[in-house]
Amino acid sequence: MACQGPKKDASDQSMPPETAATLAQEKVIFNGKDLQGWKNYGGGKFFVEDDVIIGEAAMGFPNSFLATEDMYQDFEMEVDVLIDPLLNSGIQIRSNTYPQETKTMRWGGRFKDDGTKDIIERTWEAGRFWGYQVEIDPNENGWSAALYEEGGRGFLHSPGETEEASGAFKRSEWNHFRIKAEGDHFQTWLNGVLVADVHDDFTKTGYIGLQLHGIGKNEEKIGQKVRWKNIKFTVL
Repeated sequence: MACQGPKKDASDQSMPPETAATLAQEKVIFNGKDLQGWKNYGGGKFFVEDDVIIGEAAMGFPNSFLATEDMYQDFEMEVDVLIDPLLNSGIQIRSNTYPQETKTMRWGGRFKDDGTKDIIERTWEAGRFWGYQVEIDPNENGWSAALYEEGGRGFLHSPGETEEASGAFKRSEWNHFRIKAEGDHFQTWLNGVLVADVHDDFTKTGYIGLQLHGIGKNEEKIGQKVRWKNIKFTVL
């Protein structure tokens, strides 16, 4: 596997600058032609067309994830995303599958009338794909690029915390996401706007994944698509 082990801090003054520069290495995780090197968790429809990875919504599938076969630890990733307005999606990082049925407390981003978080207990089945997720949400709530834990604890900070962050997403247009994970520090940018700046040490390594959200019995969402292109991935 491509899991990255411990490394020296590139800011260590004892390390020559030329050595620090070589620590970051760009890696091709999408060849632009097919889904070689990726695995489908959940069975949803993913395919490649004109150098773009496409997820197409269909009934009968749960949340599905197209994930790398290799695992990664510290990295920086950039990708352009176009999502149809009725869907929800996300970019998975350091994600895994549960070896057994697992319970977590989850916060979906909503608050009770008294101002406290509406936290609920959830049970996740064995084999469920879970992990950190950078949210892709075309709704007007402004939650895109917030850091979420899919299949786990939910939002790891309050989504849409600033007016600039909540207004950064462009509906029905390509949006540029930048994601950095280094140690316990996670940062996300949406169209150049910093959205998430979170410290969390729960998961050290895992798969990179692209989410195609299940649509239940909503026939209106059939055929809606989410698209990813220009994926740039650098191992730190």
